[in-house]
This record gives sequence, structure tokens and C-alpha cells, in this order.
Amino acid sequence: MKIYDITQELFSCTVFPGDPAPQKETMLSITNGDICNLTAFKMCAHNGTHVDAPYHFINDGKTIDQVALEHFIGPAYVTEHNGVVTAEDARKIISDAKAIGGECDRRILLKGKAEVSLDAAKVFVEEHILLIGNESQTVGPEASPAEVHLCLLPAEIVLLEGIRLADVPEGKYLLNAAPINLGGCDGAPCRAILIEM
Repeated sequence: MKIYDITQELFSCTVFPGDPAPQKETMLSITNGDICNLTAFKMCAHNGTHVDAPYHFINDGKTIDQVALEHFIGPAYVTEHNGVVTAEDARKIISDAKAIGGECDRRILLKGKAEVSLDAAKVFVEEHILLIGNESQTVGPEASPAEVHLCLLPAEIVLLEGIRLADVPEGKYLLNAAPINLGGCDGAPCRAILIEM
């Protein structure tokens, strides 16, 4: 069984422009004579590899603790795409995933420098997918991500952002990207992994 860790290391992660970077503080240190090593940290819920809940852009949307775990765990399809994902691209991605079978068309992971367009987001909504993931810190255009988020999140398509797929071949995998259970929050960090199926 091969397991791919597709998660960024938190303290060296890419940070979305304007978000605060994670901070680490050593509270206790054996080297300094303390009984144990103890670390505290402060971070934004959207640092590094993380998931967005509907509440991120919708005030009465589900918070991360209210989203069913089936969105984050299950068969997934990894496909490489660089540039803007058009509606035509989205239809082909879904078609290719359906051809592989095993419900991997419910969770789509985009390898490369991909930017989901509004038209592509509408296709994903029509197809009732559960999750879309990408390597950027935002699924839509970095300069104006709201429009794509406001299309996907009301349909309860969760967004897995900031993954790392360079070493992952295209194909079908078992995804586990369960978020930390942060009650009432708009998103959460996760340790995302893919297992060869």
C-alpha cells in the first residue's frame, strides 16, 4: 500500500496574501531544564493545507464541524491541469473520473497551477460533487476568489486548498482530508493523504 502525504508543513507553508502566517512558540524545553517539550501555536484556519466550509462565504452556511465527513474521506480522482479550468475542461474531468468508476468523480483533485473558472464551478455544482481540491491557496482566481466560492459553497462542495500533488500520478485514490474539528469555524487545517487503490 502506497500512501502519499499531500499536506504542506505548517510553519513553512504558503500563506494566502493578507492572511496571518502561522506562529510557533516553545513553552517548555527539556534542553532548558523543563520536564518536557511543549509547543503552542497561533494560526489562521486557512493556513497551509486546509478545507473551506460553506460558512467561509455564507453567513448561515454550515461550519466545518457541521459538514459530513464523507465530503473529506472517500474515492478521489487526481488529474493534471495547468491554467484556467473551463466548463469544457470540467466536463472532461468528470467524464474521465466516471470512466474509472468507484465514485472517484465525487472528489476531484487538480494537480498543477489550476484556477477554477465560474463556468467550471457551475459544472461541478451540476454534477453534485462533494469536494474540489487544488494546489493553490484558493480554488478561484487569487485576485478575486469570491465568485467561485459563492458558486461552490452554497452547493456544499467543500474546498481542499493548498495540497501538494507533484509526486502523485494521475488516477484514482482513497482520499482522507478530515479537518480538525473546530466548532463554529469557517474552515480548518487537515492532514491530507492519498492511498493508492
